[in-house]
Amino acid sequence: MTKERAISTPSSFAELLRLHRHAARLTLEQLAEASGVSVRTLSDMERGRSTGPQHRTVTALADALSLGQEEREQFFGLAREGRLRDRWARPTGLSELPRSVDDFTGRAAELAWLDDFVHADEAPGSAGVALVTGAAGLGKTTFAVRAAHVLRAAFPGGVFFVDLYGMSAQPLAADDALAQMLRALGTSERQIPGQGAERASLYRSLLRERRVLVVLDNARSEEQVRLLLPGGGPSRALVTSRRLLAGLEGVQRLSLGPLPQEEAAELLTGILAKRGSADGQDAIAELAQLCGGLPLALRIVGNRLVSRPAWSADELAARLADEERRLGQLRAGDLEVANAFGMSYEQLPAPARLVFRRLALVPGRDFDAALAAVCAGISVTDAWDALDELVDLGLLHDDVSGRYCFHDLVRLFARERLHDEEDAADRDSSVQAMTSWLLRMAITAGRWFEPAHAGGHAQADPDLAAPGSLREAEHWLRADADNWLGALRLAAGAGLHALVLDCGESMHWFSDRWMYWPHWQEVFTLGARAAEALGDATQHATQLNYLAWVHLVPPADLQAVLGMAAQALELATRSGSRAQIAWAQQYTGTALRHLGRLEEAAQALAQAAQMFLADADIDAYAQSLNAVGDILAADGRHEAALAQFRQVMSLLDDDHSGMTPEIASYTRPHTLARIGHCLSLLGRPAEAITTLSEAAAELETFHAFSSQARVLETLAEVLGEQGRGQESREAYARAAEVFTSIGEVETADRCRDRA
Repeated sequence: MTKERAISTPSSFAELLRLHRHAARLTLEQLAEASGVSVRTLSDMERGRSTGPQHRTVTALADALSLGQEEREQFFGLAREGRLRDRWARPTGLSELPRSVDDFTGRAAELAWLDDFVHADEAPGSAGVALVTGAAGLGKTTFAVRAAHVLRAAFPGGVFFVDLYGMSAQPLAADDALAQMLRALGTSERQIPGQGAERASLYRSLLRERRVLVVLDNARSEEQVRLLLPGGGPSRALVTSRRLLAGLEGVQRLSLGPLPQEEAAELLTGILAKRGSADGQDAIAELAQLCGGLPLALRIVGNRLVSRPAWSADELAARLADEERRLGQLRAGDLEVANAFGMSYEQLPAPARLVFRRLALVPGRDFDAALAAVCAGISVTDAWDALDELVDLGLLHDDVSGRYCFHDLVRLFARERLHDEEDAADRDSSVQAMTSWLLRMAITAGRWFEPAHAGGHAQADPDLAAPGSLREAEHWLRADADNWLGALRLAAGAGLHALVLDCGESMHWFSDRWMYWPHWQEVFTLGARAAEALGDATQHATQLNYLAWVHLVPPADLQAVLGMAAQALELATRSGSRAQIAWAQQYTGTALRHLGRLEEAAQALAQAAQMFLADADIDAYAQSLNAVGDILAADGRHEAALAQFRQVMSLLDDDHSGMTPEIASYTRPHTLARIGHCLSLLGRPAEAITTLSEAAAELETFHAFSSQARVLETLAEVLGEQGRGQESREAYARAAEVFTSIGEVETADRCRDRA
């Protein structure tokens, strides 16, 4: 039999629960474990946030607390009174929360964030406001409604919903929204003040007296929502907006993005479950990808398929694959993706609309303000202002590096607006300006990497904010690679052969620094075609030799190298270009060495070396000497190879050798790597370790990652043979990192295994 406890008469269920828990000497965590009721729910009940828990919850708590008969009657009685107070605390039918969709999917992290926000202790001065922002079609309203339903139990004073119509021509005025909420909170018409400030004061005082959640959906501006926010106390407000509402102070911010691919496919699968027919997962995954994770687009696609049982997911995916028709296909009843984007577009001032349309011309996935300015024909300062407007409305995304990008479907909408609102002449003029600017920027940046470039090598172009340093040049070429490559394609298609060839030539030295970029073959192929169209056999041979180099980059295509070099040799012989004849022989010899045809390779490289020396091209001559040393090493003649490499080092260290200092600096670590490898094979490990360590460090500074990784692997092997296990493991691990960064996954795995 349970011993009755002496409990004073409490006034609320919260007080009684706390008294019983203390009497039982239980912590919240212990009571939660005994009852199966969460710690958070128990905390809400003890603090009066949940005044009338459900009967099954009360039963579980009474059992866990081992309450006697009289205690149980009192316990259940106060819980019942709390439920009755909750029931009559608010009128029904005013500002009711819309229903939540049955197939809501994903957003687990975001829902958890809101749950934490709702249950956090009120900090002094906290506004108790969560702001959810995001572009059109991302499901902000659906998410807010779902969250409000999930959190309803935490708000005994009620959950209210107000549509502020922020994207309409006549958004709901703040005074009218306040009157609506006052009615919902039980204020009679006669008691509602006439002035907005007085209404706001009464509204805030009512929110302080109870714990309610107010969902303010589709806000247009800070001014519209500011008077509707709680002034402290237990109530909370959840605001959704396409705009960032950066002027709101003290709010918690949550930005919604597109659904991840897996969740997007799951949502579509849930919608299609109503269809009764099985759709292939591959087709559903393709549809989800074509919708770009946009919940509105996914729901439209699902609804179209549900309403047309004869259609297959594969057929609809085929229709959506056509970019020109995709937006038109994303329409079902009164749901239309283009309309959602259009409402945001209509909010923009004219200059921002112009920038939005013209950005559809950008060939790459992202861009900066300078390129936006060129496309729109405005200043960079004006472009920044327009881009801020676009980001604020969710029509663009920005990142910390100062670059911007479209969602794929928004880009298609921008393209539609461009074609509908601007004539062909204006569009063509913008494309020409953008193409010219991008290629001139690329050429200027590329020339920073030419030997002996000292910043003033290329004549200044007054229309360009050209890079002012090697670092800036490399950053621009990498960040805007998709854009200048797209411009190169456009120029090639327009027959701008001289510009295309100039760009290809300017990339020669930079390509050494970024050799694993997958588009060098296309760059130099377009350069070769441009030279051919111009009838310039020497430049044609030059670009073909660059292509031979491309095919030597791992994984090498040695037959392609031989083919390109043979064509270059023929053209160079015809035009009398001794330099390109020698380079064709150089690439031929290198490919033959890799094929194990050492005698033929030696002959080709000897010819190349003789021609380079005769023409006093000591830079190229040093490369040929190294290549000859590689043949000697491959033939097992390591002493001879070492002597050959030391001869190259003497050229590199001789200030009067005729070598360009920049090329000597670049060649030095590659030669050291060869020397270190020979020393290891000749049984001179101490010298090998010192030399290889020096080579690896220098190669990293030149971004020669392929060579660096191989040197690190050799170094790790030598260290291991010398019993220096920890250093060996570190070198293998670093080699694996570098191999991974350049896409040589199998070699990276080999190094990790050895580590």
